[in-house]
Amino acid sequence: MNAYLLLAISIVSEVFGSSMLKATNGFKKILPSLGVIFGYGIAFYALSLSLKTLSLGVAYAIWAGLGTALTALVGIAIFKEKFNGKKLFGLVLIIGGVILLNVGGAH
Repeated sequence: MNAYLLLAISIVSEVFGSSMLKATNGFKKILPSLGVIFGYGIAFYALSLSLKTLSLGVAYAIWAGLGTALTALVGIAIFKEKFNGKKLFGLVLIIGGVILLNVGGAH
């Protein structure tokens, strides 16, 4: 399987697991808690497979950066968290950093 597809699966799974954390109520609710375990399990497994091909620095930058940005967007869209110029600027910086690390890693 393509390393970037595995990385995308990893990111989506990590965002799912992170999003479920809010719904666990301190791991008192079983279904969201199982969602966290499932999401993170798939995320780390797929990330480990992607690292067979991708460099650690680039893969982790993409995984962490896009995971953070997407999780913030889930918080805004699903959990109705506030969105303002500072959050937008932060998301732009995260995505810009991921792009720069990828450009730097390509040489």
